[in-house]
Amino acid sequence: MSDFALPQHTKQTAAQIAVEYLRWQKHTDKIDVAAIEEYGNGWLIRGTLPIDMEGHQWAEKFEVFVDLKGKIKDTNYALL
Repeated sequence: MSDFALPQHTKQTAAQIAVEYLRWQKHTDKIDVAAIEEYGNGWLIRGTLPIDMEGHQWAEKFEVFVDLKGKIKDTNYALL
């Protein structure tokens, strides 16, 4: 066995991965990242984004978990 280690993503790259995912998932560029926390074996990115519900603008909070390999493992959304 070799001592080769997979590259681990930094806090900033994890946030960038989460933002790109949210842009694709929610079809918006207005994503506000409020916190990036190391959590278990990855990063938990939290923030808000706007959504349109029947012509009314609402804020939705999000949590995206990105593992150390850069894969999205979990998402959570809730209206504010």
